[in-house]
Amino acid sequence: MSLFNKTIAFLGAGSMAEAMISGIVEAETIPVNQVIVTNRSNQDRLNHIQTKYGVRTTPLQQLNYDEVDIFILAMKPKDIDRVLDSLKDKLNADQVLLSVLAGISTSHMEENMNDGQQVIRAMPNTSSMVGESATAISPGQYTGIDNVVAAKELLKCIGNVFVIDEEQMDIFTGIAGSGPAYFYYLMEHIEKAGQEGGLDRDTAREIGAQTILGAARMLQEQDDTSAELREKVTSPNGTTAAGLDALNKHGGGNAIAQAVKGAAARSNEMSKASRVKEKELVTK
Repeated sequence: MSLFNKTIAFLGAGSMAEAMISGIVEAETIPVNQVIVTNRSNQDRLNHIQTKYGVRTTPLQQLNYDEVDIFILAMKPKDIDRVLDSLKDKLNADQVLLSVLAGISTSHMEENMNDGQQVIRAMPNTSSMVGESATAISPGQYTGIDNVVAAKELLKCIGNVFVIDEEQMDIFTGIAGSGPAYFYYLMEHIEKAGQEGGLDRDTAREIGAQTILGAARMLQEQDDTSAELREKVTSPNGTTAAGLDALNKHGGGNAIAQAVKGAAARSNEMSKASRVKEKELVTK
């Protein structure tokens, strides 16, 4: 029996919303009759989601706002101000806005809603599509602990959830938001080396992916640090030592650290640009 007693409504039915809905249905921790999906005009999309997942769908104009506990903002980020303006007089302080929109701060949501509105910023990554997301959440200043717990329970349907300060969202982006691309880049070169060594591409791909998957699982399940685990699998003058020497010779760990820092710096630049734009709109 589910202990999740909140009714949630997705405002938007795009790919991230569908990934979350898929995770909810797969996890079976939230009854499908407590999940509502809505959009402004794409009835075909709503029909597809209802048929595939069994959740409730309704056009936005027919949504009963009073029955919803958590509104998940999953539309296009460019539409956020219009949506917040439409919600301002429909929500009460007990209801929660949970945004999965990149670059939309909790302060932006609070400033565009009535005083005391509970808001949560969430950042899933693309691995949510397979239920393995690393998701960060940051609650606004008015959000109660019970709703933070509910948000964690909800987002656990698509992977692991981490509660962080909003100021840490940039470094989270550098690690988790951009991290899948680092992995795919690594795999590109593993596949290439495997093929040059005589393997076909698909075999090299499966070997590399399984190796990294297994190593990640060991890291999650053991208390040793990453450095300690690396040392344990590296014999002096052995094959792993030779591989690590080559990696370090060509940039290695420093290149990885710079990739994370570079992505985090770009995230910070984009957030600052967004805040400047917000101020310009307010002063006009």
